[in-house]
Amino acid sequence: RTPDEKAFDEWLRALNHGVGQEPTPFPLECQGPYRAVSSAQSWIRSLERDRPFFLWLSFAEPHNPYQVPEPYFSMFPPEDLPPTATDKSALEKKSFKWQWTRRLGEHAYPNYDDLIPRARANYFGMLRLLDDQVRRFVDFLRDEQILDNTLVIFMSDHGDFVGEYGLMRKGPEMPEVLMRVPLQITGPGIAAADQARQDHVSLTDIMPTLCEAIGAEIPRGVQGRSLWPMLTGEEYPHDEFASVYAEQGFGGLHYTEDDPLSLEHCMMPGPISPTFDELNTYSQSGTMRMLRKGDWKLVMDMQGRGQFFNLAVDPYEVNDLYDSAEHAEVRCAMLADLLAWTIRSQDPLPYPVGRYIYKRDQRNYYAPYA
Repeated sequence: RTPDEKAFDEWLRALNHGVGQEPTPFPLECQGPYRAVSSAQSWIRSLERDRPFFLWLSFAEPHNPYQVPEPYFSMFPPEDLPPTATDKSALEKKSFKWQWTRRLGEHAYPNYDDLIPRARANYFGMLRLLDDQVRRFVDFLRDEQILDNTLVIFMSDHGDFVGEYGLMRKGPEMPEVLMRVPLQITGPGIAAADQARQDHVSLTDIMPTLCEAIGAEIPRGVQGRSLWPMLTGEEYPHDEFASVYAEQGFGGLHYTEDDPLSLEHCMMPGPISPTFDELNTYSQSGTMRMLRKGDWKLVMDMQGRGQFFNLAVDPYEVNDLYDSAEHAEVRCAMLADLLAWTIRSQDPLPYPVGRYIYKRDQRNYYAPYA
């Protein structure tokens, strides 16, 4: 690292996952995305010409600590941003884990509410900074004359509250703002689409898709599905992607307000001031399973307690319809689908041996082809 990069890294560590109230006092070249792209460019240049390669180019941003240098700091003034769709009053209809996450933020930052507008502005700035660095990398691939033979996948691991529900970061349960992430794919053989696809897919599908793209068999034990026929305009069973499944929690029982709780247990030390750990003992307790199908979303926990939302009219999952008699039929259908996904997602390894021959679709599909 250069002296400036070392100094920036120390400054970032001192910010300790907080919110930068002033422009970051280091140039763009010190930012993680810029350095990552530079390293990727150097690595590709070091390869033998025309040698096939796989590159995982990972950016921490957009992520806490919420910080950006100019010109990004001033691009999205807090007063010019659209308001959030929810605020902390929505927590009254959410579970203890959500309310605990808010309480923890207030414990770490007594001015928590005042930090949110600048955190949102910085988050928008980080997105733009990231866009510019992705463009810089793609332009490099074009200049090196390898873009036309390169498959580029743009994805993310999770979302951020960024002020919704009066929260920052992540933590409780599986709301759409945390679970639904960008996925864009372009390259040779990919059929361009004029709008976002409505199929429900998962990050677990990326690896099997790459296997088919390069002509490799999907390895045993992989549970994702190949998206290759969907991407290339070929026929595929649409029912296979009618829903998507997710899991959350480290197990055991849920912690509740009735338990002896410790705010300090959820704090992390820092060189200047401590911060809070949103992925803590209380927010991650228990086990939950989620099914998203069309505009419907079902969440069940290990004690048989459910949540049910119509995202078409309630995209922020404030009004729980699980006990609604009017929605009993669709809820029961979703429960059956969730059970099927739960069975399907069990670890298939080891495969049976001897006279037993394990049958699977070459793309890991379970729905029949039309």
